[in-house]
Amino acid sequence: MRLASFHEGFGLAVDQLRANKSRSLLTILGIVIGVATVMAMSALIVGVRSSILSAMAGATPTQFNVMRWDPFGVRVSDDNGPPWGHNPPMTMEEAARIAQLSKLKGAVPVVSGTEEIIFEGQHVESVTMRGMGDGWIDIFTGTITSGQNFIASDVDAAHPVAVISVQLAEHLFGSRNPLGRRIRIQGQQFEVIGTLKLAENIVANTVKDLVVVPVTTALKYLDSDREMLVVVATPKDGVDQADAVDQVTVLLRTMRGLRPGDPNNFAFVKSDELVKTFNKLTGIFFVVMLALSSVALMVGGVGVIAMMMIAVTERTREIGIRKALGAARREILFQFLMEAVTLTFVGAVIGMVLGAGAAFLVAAATPIPAKVPFFAVLAALSMAAVAGVAFGMVPAWRAARMDPVVALRYE
Repeated sequence: MRLASFHEGFGLAVDQLRANKSRSLLTILGIVIGVATVMAMSALIVGVRSSILSAMAGATPTQFNVMRWDPFGVRVSDDNGPPWGHNPPMTMEEAARIAQLSKLKGAVPVVSGTEEIIFEGQHVESVTMRGMGDGWIDIFTGTITSGQNFIASDVDAAHPVAVISVQLAEHLFGSRNPLGRRIRIQGQQFEVIGTLKLAENIVANTVKDLVVVPVTTALKYLDSDREMLVVVATPKDGVDQADAVDQVTVLLRTMRGLRPGDPNNFAFVKSDELVKTFNKLTGIFFVVMLALSSVALMVGGVGVIAMMMIAVTERTREIGIRKALGAARREILFQFLMEAVTLTFVGAVIGMVLGAGAAFLVAAATPIPAKVPFFAVLAALSMAAVAGVAFGMVPAWRAARMDPVVALRYE
């Protein structure tokens, strides 16, 4: 009996869609938009998350940064500047001492900036500059494709040499060999000694033009901010990250003359903290996505109520006949609820197709590996079913409570 009612309700709903195509499409438009939003945004968030996490995994997962400030404990600055303003900056001497610790494989000092690169009158602006120690290639998700990396003697002597990204080489030199050519940065000539192919992920694709120079050269010639020096430390294989952090902490507290009761005037940024922060951000985006799609579903739900009210009015005499023949209230209620759920289900299917299509286009046209997760499909179908029941209840209840005598007299 229930299966027959289900089949009948579904058939009547399909008949209503066919008979009133334009009205039905406008009715379910909000459902379509809401479900498409869930699908597309879920695919986008999952794609961005997987790309960024893969970029993080490209480096040693136990790596950590030693910094002047804690980016996860940022507080509002006052008239005296930021709360970490009294912390001394990291120094090259501290970086060298950290690299010699027994529990570390190495430590690379890094400074960053944005520069304009000039070659024979051609200017490339907003180029990402990294000043790094000679072991930087071990912590960077990229590969030297031609030439070579700079070595320790280049760092010690602050030689004006540079490794540039393949994209920047194409912008500056076209098809010509970039090796041995001289570019100008802040008026200083740098010899190109190598080219770098960036890793294929969303993080790398946000930095297309890149120049890497010895950290000492950046500090000497490029006015890099010494106060923003960061040391990227890599524990040895088999060494726990916490043990390596403790060893660095002891060294820096000793070098800086901190007493046992004094707080650290430096901070650590660990990969797991970055992952936790990123997961929080993606969670916030997901909540915002649900809120936006809920608004569209509300609009679609109002349309469902309006259409079902019209359907109840148009079929008043039919309802009266069915009740006169012995149809129970629950059967009438179930029939109209099935029609409402079918309407929202059709909207959900259309929205899923549009959302999946949008995800496919994003994956094809961008470096984001967007793909629709299974939980988004379940969420979309669940939202459609809940919307159908919630917004179809009022007209269905009205139809179920209708007096058969009054309904039979309806013209």
